[in-house]
Order: sequence, then C-alpha cells, then structure tokens
Amino acid sequence: MSKIAILYIAVGKYTVFWEKFYKSFEEKFIKECDKEYFIFTDDTSFFDSCDKKLHIIEQENLGWPGNTLYRFRMFLTQKDKLKEFDYVFFMNANVECAENVGIEFLPVEEDLLVVQHPGFYNESKYRFPYDRNKKSTAYIPYGEGKVYVCGGINGGKSLPFLEMCEILNRRIDDDFDRGIIALWHDESQINKYILENENYKLLSPKYCFQESSENPFPPVLFVRDKAKYFDVVKVKNVNSKKVFLDSVKKGIIYRFFLIRDKIFKK
Repeated sequence: MSKIAILYIAVGKYTVFWEKFYKSFEEKFIKECDKEYFIFTDDTSFFDSCDKKLHIIEQENLGWPGNTLYRFRMFLTQKDKLKEFDYVFFMNANVECAENVGIEFLPVEEDLLVVQHPGFYNESKYRFPYDRNKKSTAYIPYGEGKVYVCGGINGGKSLPFLEMCEILNRRIDDDFDRGIIALWHDESQINKYILENENYKLLSPKYCFQESSENPFPPVLFVRDKAKYFDVVKVKNVNSKKVFLDSVKKGIIYRFFLIRDKIFKK
C-alpha cells in the first residue's frame, strides 16, 4: 500500500478550513493508500496533537506574499521525513473533496502531478499569465508553453517533488537577491518548471473547481471561496509588510530585508 504525505499551510485565518478539509480527505481521497498530514501553522493549539496522522510544524506567519512565496522552503524543513513517503501532495487550505478521488490521481508513470488552471483551460498560450519579466527565473517567452497549471494543487513522487522544491526555492532566493518576485509567486515558478521538465501527469480543471465559477466541469476537488470566510484583501494587505519584515529581522531571511523594503515601495 502506497504512503501519501499531504502538505497543508494553515497560518492566520486559514485555519478556518481545516475541519472540512480533513474530514473530506479522510473520507474521499485515495482510500486505498495510507495518508499523513504535514501542517505548517502559527497556531499549533488548533490541531489535535494526539492524532498520529498529523505532523504539526510551527510556522511563523510571513504575511503576504511570504506565506505562498516561501512554501517550498517550508516543505524542505521536513525533507527527511517526506522522503519516507511514496507520494507527496500539496493542497491549498480551502480545498475539499467533492467526490471520491481514486488512484487515477497518482502519477504512476510520471514524476509529478499538476492540475490545469480552471481560469485558462481554453485560452491560447499567448494569453497564459506566465511571468514575462526576462530578469525573473520564472520567465517564459511568448509563444512557449503548452498549459497553465494552478499553484494550489500539485505533487508527485516524493523524490522528484522534493527536487522541484529545492530548485524552485533556490530560484526564488536568487530572484529576491536581485529585487525580483515572480508575477504569481510559486505558481509562476511551477509553470516554468514543468515547461523544463515534462515528465508530469496533467489533470483537468475538475480537480481544481473553484466555488462561484461557471466552468463546465463536474467538481472533484472543490476550492472554497475564501472571501466567504474572511476579508481576503485585509489579510493580504494589512500589516503584511510589517509581518514579513519582522520575520526577516528575526533571522529567517535576514539578507532579503533591504531588497524587500525596496520592492514594497515600488
């Protein structure tokens, strides 16, 4: 029986989604496999520390966009443990299983698993929101690329996935040192990576069905509308700079401090 690690970031307001997420994944997500959950959170008291399926990792709230931009660095703190699993998948906090998900989700022949973005499944590659900044490590020129995938649901076999995390973490650091942040953060980086590494399984947008959307797909993995649960603009904007820079000054990423300050002033 395959072992699956599910990566989950629950900082700040995002803990509100955990109960439904966990219930739906335990009941409907690849029941043929053993699952364990790696939860990165700034509120460890929120989760059941006695549940042996949960690995609770204390994670400081890095503000916006730190919590999404530095997710690969978070995952790599658990690298040794994650190597023990057959598969590793990341799920956004507000994802739920609308239907049973079976072994069709697993990239058996491929290394990685990505999901076609529901907002761009029928667009020309010239209209994909790739990062067009030539100085960015996530840069993709017009005319290149085959598909645009979402950043909120992805994974793969453990070693190829961790290798991707290592490479993208280095690229993000390199960009940051030069005063650059990829257009759509981790999502831009993943899209560049799969352009370079085509050994991936691509699932349709029904595995990333967004609430309130009008996409013509029967939802399998359902993405809750965050705006129905909290003020998304406020979460992203209020004190985000202060939260992020306080973390930097505490030694998490001190060398990025001056560069980050310049970026926020632009």
